[in-house]
Amino acid sequence: MLDSGPAALATYRRSETLYREASESLAGGVSSNFRLGGTPVPLTFERGEGARLYDVDGNRYLDYVLGMGPCILGHAPPAVTAAVAATLGRGQLFAGQHHGEVELAERLCALVPCAERVRVGSSGSEMVQAALRLARAATGRRLVAKFEGHYHGWFDTILVSVQPPLDRAGPATAPTKHLPSAGQSAAAVEDVAVLPWNDAGALEAFLGARGTDTAAVIMEPVLCNSGVIPPRPGYLEAVRRLCDAHGVVLIFDEVITGFRVGLGGAQGRLGVTPDLAVFAKAMGAGFPVAALAGRRDLMERLADGSTLHGGTYNTNLVATAAAVAALDELSRDGGAVYGAMEARGERLMAGLRAAALASGAPLLVQGMGTVFNTAFAAGGAEAPRAVTDYRGYAALDAARQRAFLRALQDRGVRVTARGTWFLSAAHSDADVDETLGAATAAIAII
Repeated sequence: MLDSGPAALATYRRSETLYREASESLAGGVSSNFRLGGTPVPLTFERGEGARLYDVDGNRYLDYVLGMGPCILGHAPPAVTAAVAATLGRGQLFAGQHHGEVELAERLCALVPCAERVRVGSSGSEMVQAALRLARAATGRRLVAKFEGHYHGWFDTILVSVQPPLDRAGPATAPTKHLPSAGQSAAAVEDVAVLPWNDAGALEAFLGARGTDTAAVIMEPVLCNSGVIPPRPGYLEAVRRLCDAHGVVLIFDEVITGFRVGLGGAQGRLGVTPDLAVFAKAMGAGFPVAALAGRRDLMERLADGSTLHGGTYNTNLVATAAAVAALDELSRDGGAVYGAMEARGERLMAGLRAAALASGAPLLVQGMGTVFNTAFAAGGAEAPRAVTDYRGYAALDAARQRAFLRALQDRGVRVTARGTWFLSAAHSDADVDETLGAATAAIAII
């Protein structure tokens, strides 16, 4: 909202001007396609502090985007920024080892159930590629099974059926592979199979037919990229048993869930341990860092040099120091910060449901306190109790969702374009109250 008062709606004239100027030098005016299509344009920000963002038009926002999830401690968290500042006079890259990366590895091994060994990189997309390579090296097989609606990075080899149009997605029980990007190599995804998620029978049938060809099954253990959908009771346990029975490597993509839903990630919270897992986002509290963690026998294939993983910027001093400091903050007092975030997030979810019920809006609020999703039923239907897979999520009312998110933004609340809300340790009870006031007003006008 505008600094001039709570009744004022945001205006975006300066952002519009700067976006036009940016488009003369930056392709599309942005540096990631996921920032295209803002309303009315991608906004230009001046600074972030705690739970708030401030843009060039003088608008301030309660931020539930948090850099698409990484800023779990809020913007510019003092403990992390101080740790980063302390490294700057010592150098940035050594092309050699330093003690900070050992500290980070030790913390990861202590916190993450599957982490017998780790490797550190710079982004989730690249560490997914390392995981897939390790799985193929270990099994001598080529095929990777992934699930409709799950996102594992933008590289050709796994960018398949992330948000397929329903009229081109094929049968629900046997999805048609959909490549979303022009220029994407069709040959690169010949070794990828797409399955429906949350359906243990579909995976059992697939592995029964193709298990001897399958190197890995990869999934988001909570489907955060398509509605924040939890696994059905017993589903992850069934996947674990099936992978074991067929000698298939189970990979959890915990780029979003890692250190967001708990210190042990989704695997720690849900009690199912994968063979390999990828972490990024929250582990760096906003700094670019990622990790691959997993079973010793698999990870030793990197140690013996038979399977290549590299990266010039891996364990640079800034990112490493940020990750160590972030994990220390999240671990403080036995991870007490998660209880506070969960409580505020759950109160926010309950308040959104109550506001929708009072207005008769068919709003679905689904997820958990630290990350959840809002969406509207389509076609005059009542809000479903839950959606359990990508197709259920894709059938919701996207136009009404966009209208809701724009109305929230105009009232000083910023949420991701897909309706995912991220909580941070910096959000307060007063912030939740302010958000619910804005949401009540937004629901009333859409």
